[in-house]
Amino acid sequence: MDRKAVLSMIEATKVVAIVRRVPAESAYDIASALVEGGIQALEFTAETPGICRIIEDVRRRLPESVAVGAGTVLDGETARMMLLSGADFVVTPTVDRATIEVCVRYGKPVMPGAMTPTEILTAYEYGADLVKVFPAGVLGAGYFRSLRGPLPHIPLMATGGISAHNAQEYLQAGVAALGVGGSLVSAQAVEAKDYQAMEKEARQLMQAALG
Repeated sequence: MDRKAVLSMIEATKVVAIVRRVPAESAYDIASALVEGGIQALEFTAETPGICRIIEDVRRRLPESVAVGAGTVLDGETARMMLLSGADFVVTPTVDRATIEVCVRYGKPVMPGAMTPTEILTAYEYGADLVKVFPAGVLGAGYFRSLRGPLPHIPLMATGGISAHNAQEYLQAGVAALGVGGSLVSAQAVEAKDYQAMEKEARQLMQAALG
C-alpha cells in the first residue's frame, strides 16, 4: 500500500491497532480477528521475536486494503529492516531524525512519538506524517484540545490508555487517529487464543470511533 493510501485509510478509519510481543504462530490469526472487527491498520511492535517474519507473513496473507506497519522502531537501521520486510508504515516511541529520514526516503508514512509541543513540532518538521502523542491516557483529552490551538496543522495520534470507552472523547478533542493496544489485544486473550474476544473488542472500538 502506498503512502497516500495508508494515510487516507487511517484518516478515514481513525484507528491503528497495536499488537505487541505476540507469538509468531498466532500473529496472523490475531490480525485476521482484528480485521474482521473492522480494523484496517495494524502495528506489530519491533521488539516482538520474529518480527520480520511476522510482517512478511501477515502482509502477504491479508488483503492489500489493510495496512500492516511496524511500531516501537528505535533507529533508522531497524526502520529500513521493517520496510524491507513489507511494512506499510513505521511508528516510533521517540523523535529520531534518522528513522524519520529513512521512512521519507522509502516513501512510507512515519509516526514518531512525542509529548511536548516542542517535540511534536520537531517531529513534524523532520517529516512526520502523523505525530504519536504518548501517554494519552495520562495526559488526558484536554491536553490534545490545548495543543490544537498553537499546532492546528499537525495531525496527532493519541496513544496509550485508549479504549472504546474514551475513543470519542479524544476524537472530539481534535486528534486525527487513535493508537490502541492493550484494550484490543489483551495478554489473556492472546494466551487463550480467544480470537473471538479480540474481534468483539475491535468491533466495539470501531463503533465508538466512527459513531
